[in-house]
Amino acid sequence: MFFLSPVSAAGSEPVLSSAEQTRYLAEIKRLYLTDDERKALFAHTNALLKTYALSAGYQVGSSDRRDLQYQVSLARPGELMLREEVRATTGTGVAVRNRLLPVFGVDPSISYACPREGQACVLNVPGSSEPMLTIVRDLDGAGQLAKAFSFLIRNLQKG
Repeated sequence: MFFLSPVSAAGSEPVLSSAEQTRYLAEIKRLYLTDDERKALFAHTNALLKTYALSAGYQVGSSDRRDLQYQVSLARPGELMLREEVRATTGTGVAVRNRLLPVFGVDPSISYACPREGQACVLNVPGSSEPMLTIVRDLDGAGQLAKAFSFLIRNLQKG
């Protein structure tokens, strides 16, 4: 569970006890009908990325409205592949960018910021303040996604 003060719209994953971690992972495996922790974490993270995708419809008043969609997969052991798809509201063009994210030797905590005046939340690269992805402005959604990414990274760090 995340606790954010109403004044601050930025956060990072709180420390979870072993029992809380076990319960979270059990719930995710049950939700995706698998005993494979990694498979469940990938499915959950991708489902959250789809749920909280920033679409042009949410960007009222913006001159640069576009759809942003993401998907995460395993590129190779120790590296996540983050696929970003950007669709402009005008025309039919789609820009695709793939980004490799190493998981070994990084802090698995994901920080995020959801500025009050904005329409989006930004999640940062693990252990960094560098932007990784942008989702619709939803504090709970950003917290859930940061938690799922952190668990996924921890799982991949185990090898």
